[in-house]
Amino acid sequence: MGGNARNMDACQLIERSIQKKYRKELWTPFVAAVKRYRLIQAGDHIAVCISGGKDSMLLAVMMRQLQRYSDVPFETVFLVMDPGYIPENRRQIEHNAALLKLPVQVFKSNVFEVANGAEKNPCYLCARMRRGFLYARARELGCNKIALGHHFNDVIETTVMAMLYGAQLQGMMPKVRSDNFPGMELIRPLYCVHEDDIIAWRNYNGLKFLQCACRFTEHAAEAVHASKRQEVKLLLRQLRAHNPDVEKSVFNSIHAVNLDTFPGWKTLGEEHSFLEWYDERKNP
Repeated sequence: MGGNARNMDACQLIERSIQKKYRKELWTPFVAAVKRYRLIQAGDHIAVCISGGKDSMLLAVMMRQLQRYSDVPFETVFLVMDPGYIPENRRQIEHNAALLKLPVQVFKSNVFEVANGAEKNPCYLCARMRRGFLYARARELGCNKIALGHHFNDVIETTVMAMLYGAQLQGMMPKVRSDNFPGMELIRPLYCVHEDDIIAWRNYNGLKFLQCACRFTEHAAEAVHASKRQEVKLLLRQLRAHNPDVEKSVFNSIHAVNLDTFPGWKTLGEEHSFLEWYDERKNP
C-alpha cells in the first residue's frame, strides 16, 4: 500500500476504491449514464434517496464525488426515510452514513405500518408510498429531482418480469417526470452499473448494508424473499451460463424497439394498432 493510501481514513479509502480499483466497473458506467441520458443539468438540486442498501449507499458516495469533480454545478441533499425500521436497522444506516461521512437528513413515515396491513400487494403499496413520501420531502427541501439506486440488473429484471408476468413489453426509464408532483423528476444514475460490481465493491471494502428497504429486513438478514423478481434473477443466471451477453442483449433491445414489427403498442396512455398504418404501406 502506498504512502498516500496509508494516510487515508476509511471513507477516503472507500472513495478511492471507486476511482481506482473499480473505476471501469462503477465510475465509468455511472458517468456514462449521467451523460447519455442527460440526468443532471446545471442548477439542479437533487435529493439522493438512501434506503440503507448497497445500491443507494454507493449512489450517495458517487453523487458526492460527481458533485466534487463535475463541470456542471448542482446541489445534493442526502435523504433517508425511516418507514418504520426496527432499531437495529436504523442504527446500521446511521453507522454507514457516519462511516461514509454522508450528512444524511432522516425523517420518519408510517409506510411499513400501512403496507403491512394491506391484504393485497403490500410490496407494491410500500414502494408507491415510499416514493410519494420521498418526493414530498424533497420538494419541501427545495429539490427538483430525486435520485434512486436502481441499477442495470433492475432494468433487465423489470423488463423480463413485465413480459413474463405482466403480459406487456415495458422497461424502466433512466429518468421520469412525476405525475403527482409537478416540476419534480426521478433519475437513476446507476442505470448502467451492474449489481455484481456493486457487490464486489461492497465486499472489497468489508461493508455491511441492509439487504433491502422493505419490511422483510425486520426478519433474518440472509432470508431471501420468494418473489417473481427472484425467479427472474434465477432464470437470467441460467441463461447467462449459456450466453454471457444475454442481459446486455435485453438492455440493448429496449434501446432499439422496432415498432414496425409490433401489432400493438401504447404511448402517452393511448393504445395503438398496426392496422392504423398497415393498409397505407402496401408493397409496390
